[in-house]
Amino acid sequence: MAELFLELFSEEIPARMQARASDDLKRIVTDKLKEAGLAFTGASAYATPRRLALAVDGLPLAQPDVSEEKRGPRVGAPDQAVQGFLKSAGLASLDQCEKRDTGKGEFWFAVVKKKGVKTAALLPALLTASFAALPWPKSMRWAGHHYRWVRPLHSIVATFDGTPVEGAIDLGGASIGFACVTRGHRFLDPSEIKVAGFGDYKVKLLEGYVIVDPAERRAAIKEQTGKLAAAEGLTVKPDDALLDEVTGLVEWPVALMGRIDEQFMDIPPEVLTTSMRVNQKYFSLLDKSGKLAPRFIVVANMQTKDGGKAIVAGNERVLRARLSDAKFFWDQDRKAKLEERVPALKDIVFHAKLGTVADKVSHMQSLAAELVPYIPGSDVDQVRSAALLAKADLTTGMVGEFPELQGVMGRYYAMFEGEKPAVADAIAEHYAPLGPNDRCPTAPVSAAVALADKIDSLVGFFAIDEKPTGSKDPFALRRAALGVIRLIVENKLRMPLSKVFAAAHQLHGNQKSTFPAFKPGELLDFFADRLKVALREKGVRHDLVSAVFLLGGEDDLVRLLARVDALKRFLDSEDGTNLLVAYRRASNIVRIEEKKDGKTYNSGVDGALLQQDEEKALHRALAASGEAGVHALESEDFTGAMGALAQLRAPVDAFFDKVTVNCDEADLRANRLRLLSEIRTTLNRVADFSQIEG
Repeated sequence: MAELFLELFSEEIPARMQARASDDLKRIVTDKLKEAGLAFTGASAYATPRRLALAVDGLPLAQPDVSEEKRGPRVGAPDQAVQGFLKSAGLASLDQCEKRDTGKGEFWFAVVKKKGVKTAALLPALLTASFAALPWPKSMRWAGHHYRWVRPLHSIVATFDGTPVEGAIDLGGASIGFACVTRGHRFLDPSEIKVAGFGDYKVKLLEGYVIVDPAERRAAIKEQTGKLAAAEGLTVKPDDALLDEVTGLVEWPVALMGRIDEQFMDIPPEVLTTSMRVNQKYFSLLDKSGKLAPRFIVVANMQTKDGGKAIVAGNERVLRARLSDAKFFWDQDRKAKLEERVPALKDIVFHAKLGTVADKVSHMQSLAAELVPYIPGSDVDQVRSAALLAKADLTTGMVGEFPELQGVMGRYYAMFEGEKPAVADAIAEHYAPLGPNDRCPTAPVSAAVALADKIDSLVGFFAIDEKPTGSKDPFALRRAALGVIRLIVENKLRMPLSKVFAAAHQLHGNQKSTFPAFKPGELLDFFADRLKVALREKGVRHDLVSAVFLLGGEDDLVRLLARVDALKRFLDSEDGTNLLVAYRRASNIVRIEEKKDGKTYNSGVDGALLQQDEEKALHRALAASGEAGVHALESEDFTGAMGALAQLRAPVDAFFDKVTVNCDEADLRANRLRLLSEIRTTLNRVADFSQIEG
């Protein structure tokens, strides 16, 4: 068994592309090895800013020998058929074939043995095809070459069993041959390094100031930054995304600490951390109270004789300039009140068919006020104020520079102007939740404005027929729907969505004349699909949601989930499991007989035609269960409704044990089929049992 080792050495690969590229390289190469019949024991891929590496272990030195069997013509067949068979099999005479009795006569069989090709001979074409198939989000040509790569490609290491693979990539006018030579760190050790395999490669590159494994670089950065912070009595602000990005920017991480001038510490901490994170890739530090400390950590890709003093000084100068701009925006923005900025929203187009951001703010104000009765503790005046000011910070210099701070800066400006805390918080939180791991607003005013913002967008885009497709969701409507679901469910809001959607649609006023017909039911179906996704992540079966939702008329998510929970507990019980089996049995019998007879059996049961005690008992039980279930559903006692169904188990079991449905008497048979149909009808009042799986 042997090892295949590859390294693709280039100019700097963007950090965001490295992990995907190393996975793609591994996938493509190993897939092609499998297609060639070359099994292996394991494969591992690595990435640094300047290289992709792949090691495939346990490869055979050659393909396995294979035997192919080919059946020919019947013994005694015309010579023309025999000769054609021999030619197709690559044989000279029938002496090289076998006679076999197949049970349908004797036939000629050719057994052709093929010797496996040496792996080293297969690799050049296989690797060339693999490198060409590697997908990049963006790629480039360079130096007049036709070959496309993410950045100019310098060299390729390809060794098999410690020996260089023969081969090359044609760049068009030039080529890069496969070799066994790479280079170390661009500045610290750019000399050539000869390698024989991955183990040798990893050790020699470490000596050349390159940590090949991104997991090891990440751990080193985390350890170094943690030690630097602890030495000052501080902690590193957690930021896994930044840690991943910095890991992809350096081959030899060296963490260094710098200072933030005190003059900038009165700027909102979110501004400082965003500027440092987005523009400079610095780690922020927190003091013991959890406040932002006047320090930062930069991870250099260099080891210097002065211990990094010049690097720190240079980064402090750059940060000073960045934060000077931020302080200017902070000071200038506060000279105009948020309310004075609202008219400028007329100059920002939200969507060509939905109007400006000012139009959206108007809709949000009115819709948020409509939602107040469904949100305990919300104040209509505060809700309207928060909705009016929610988008005003879009016209500020700070948000223009740092769009990710929209809402956050609105809160700071509102607090500076003396707005009520609930209003200011609602401005900051109205975009939330942005994802499944984002905190969901719980304050009543915040919840009202957040719901109004998302529902207005959903109704508007559905009204202009800009719905998400299987592959596209340009307006993030799935995320908006999941946000609405979380806001309603986590705050236990009793909100009739159909009524709210209709109210939101009415608020579009004159624009409605240009819309296709808006269908609230279509949007409600979309919510049902999103609800299934949200609940599936919590272990709730999607079929139970469908079983309740498809009854129709259920647009209260809190009530729907209570019903789903009661249904789940019922089906987990022995009574529920057996009753589901009985439901299916009854439904199948009725469906088959209705198809055969060409008519339905949905009319009421004739009590005078009931003969056996078991069918009489079932008829009484169905009536009692149906009545009890209706009362329980009306009072939202879903556990009680399921309990009423549980009472049917014994009479249903007895009916199927003792009663023959398809008897000889036509009237009696029809009545018993109607009784079975009644089982289906009674259960379907609580949930559509036909949707339940398993």
